[in-house]
Amino acid sequence: MSMPVISISDLAFAWPDGTPVFDGLDTQLGPGHIGLVGSNGAGKSTLFRLITGELRALRGSVTVPGRLGYLRQDLGLAAGQRVDEVLGLAQIRKALHRIESGSGSDADFEIVGTAWDVEERAVALLGRLGLHYVAGDVEQLDRRLDTLSGGETVLLGLVAELLREPDVLLLDEPTNNLDGSARGRLYEVIAQFPGTVLTVSHDRELLERVDVVAELRDGEIRSFGGNFSEYERIVAIEQEAARAAVRDARSDVRKQSRELVEARIKLDRRLRTGNKAQEEKRVPKIIAHERKRQAQVSAGKLRNNHIGKVEDARETLTKAEELVREDREIRVELPGTRLYPGQDVIELTELRLACGPTVSLKVSGPERIALTGRNGIGKTTLLHAIREQGPKVPWRMLPQRLDVFDESLSVFENVSAGAPHALPEQIRAQLARFLFRGTDADVLAGALSGGERLRAALAMLLLAEPAPKLLLLDEPTNNLDLPSLGHLSEALAGFQGALVVVSHDPRFLDEIGVTRRLELTADGLVEAAAR
Repeated sequence: MSMPVISISDLAFAWPDGTPVFDGLDTQLGPGHIGLVGSNGAGKSTLFRLITGELRALRGSVTVPGRLGYLRQDLGLAAGQRVDEVLGLAQIRKALHRIESGSGSDADFEIVGTAWDVEERAVALLGRLGLHYVAGDVEQLDRRLDTLSGGETVLLGLVAELLREPDVLLLDEPTNNLDGSARGRLYEVIAQFPGTVLTVSHDRELLERVDVVAELRDGEIRSFGGNFSEYERIVAIEQEAARAAVRDARSDVRKQSRELVEARIKLDRRLRTGNKAQEEKRVPKIIAHERKRQAQVSAGKLRNNHIGKVEDARETLTKAEELVREDREIRVELPGTRLYPGQDVIELTELRLACGPTVSLKVSGPERIALTGRNGIGKTTLLHAIREQGPKVPWRMLPQRLDVFDESLSVFENVSAGAPHALPEQIRAQLARFLFRGTDADVLAGALSGGERLRAALAMLLLAEPAPKLLLLDEPTNNLDLPSLGHLSEALAGFQGALVVVSHDPRFLDEIGVTRRLELTADGLVEAAAR
C-alpha cells in the first residue's frame, strides 16, 4: 500500500481584514516525513488549520487520504482532566469494566468494538515515549494532568493521536519542552510511523531526520529533497549565485547609465556644431535643415536605444534582487553586561526544592551553565529558587510561558516601564533591533504571535535598567523561528554576563558556548558529560 500524499490545489485564503496568506497555492506534501519550515508569520499554522478544516479556504481544495491526526502546539487541556480522558479512552474503559464485572450491555460491546486491549496498548505507547508508565499497570490512566509536566503533557497528546491510528499525522512543534531522552524516543516513534508525517518544528535535530524539507515563503511552497542540512546547503549555493547576479546587474546598470550620459554629450556636441555651421552660413540652408533633421532622428534613435538598455539593466537588477533573501534578523547589542572572572553571581547551599531534590550551586564570573534533566524533575523550580534567593548581581529571568507583559500595553510601553530613564527615541531605536520597527512597536502585547512575544520578552529583559549581568532562561528557543534562533544564539554567545539556561536543544547550547552542563537529578545537581 502506497503512503498517503496531501494534495493542495489552487488554495486561496485571507484573513477577515483582507490580509492575504495564500493565493493559488498548488503543492503535494508526502509521502514520508516532511519538515515544513518558514519564518514566523509565513502561514505554517494557518496551513495546518486549512488542512484540518478548521479554517475554510476562499477557493481551492485540500485532499487528505485516510484518517488525519493533528498534534497542536497548544493542546488546551484542563489540569483536572484524567489521562484516559485526554486519550479518548474514558468511555471505552468504563464499558470494558462493566463487561468485565458481568454487567455489560449490548451498548457496551458496541462501544468497545475491537479495542479489547486498548488500555494495554495505551500504557505501552506511553512507556515507549518515556512517560515512566509501567507496562500492564492500566490504573496509571487515572492520573490527572496536574501531576504531569509540560513536556509529559505534549507526549500524552501525541499518544492520543497515535491511538486513533491516523494515515497522515500533523505535528506542530512536537519537541517543545521535551527533555533529551523524551526527544530521542519521540524521534524513534515518528521514524516508525507507517504513514505520512508533516512537521512544523524549529528543532534542527528533528529536521535532520526528515525526508523532505518544504519551505513556505511568500505564500508558496518549495520542496527540497533531503534533510535540513541539505536544504541549507542548496539555499546557500543559490543565495551566493543570487548575490553575484545582483553585483553583475548593478555593474551593468552603472555601465549603461554611463554610456547614456556619454551618448547625450556626443549628441549635444553634434547639435551645437550643426547650429554653429548654420549660423556662420558655411552650408546652404536647405542642406543645413536636412542635416539637422537627420541628426535629430539619429539622436532620438540613439537616445532611445541607450535609455532602453538602462531600463533593461534596471529590470534585470530588480529581478536579481528579488532572489536575494532578506530574512529579518534579531540584532542586539548588550552593553553594560560584563562580569569579571571570580565575581560572585549565585550561591545556593543545601537548598531543598519543593519538588524534592536538595541542591547546592555556586556561579562566579561569566559562566554559561546549561541546566538539564528529565521532564518534571524541577528545572524551572530551580530557576525560581535562584530568583527568590537573590543573585548577587543585576539579573533578569525569561519564563517559559513568557508571562512578563501587561497585556493591555503596547510593546513600547512594556519596555519603557522597565527602562524609565531611557528616552522614547532610544527605546524605539533599540526595539528596531528586535524587529519592532515603526508602528510594530505600538502593537498591544496581547495581540502578539508566539515568535513576536519571545522577541518582545527578550527586549524587555535586555533593555531593562540596570543592564542584567545574569540571565535566567527557561527554554528560550520555544516558538522562535529558525532565522531568529540563529541570531538569538549569536546574541547570547556575545553576552558578557552569566547565563543559566534550561534547554533541551543541544545545538543551541553548543552555539551559545556553555562552559558547564549540570543535570538535575533526584539526588541534586551533578556535572553532566560533555557532548
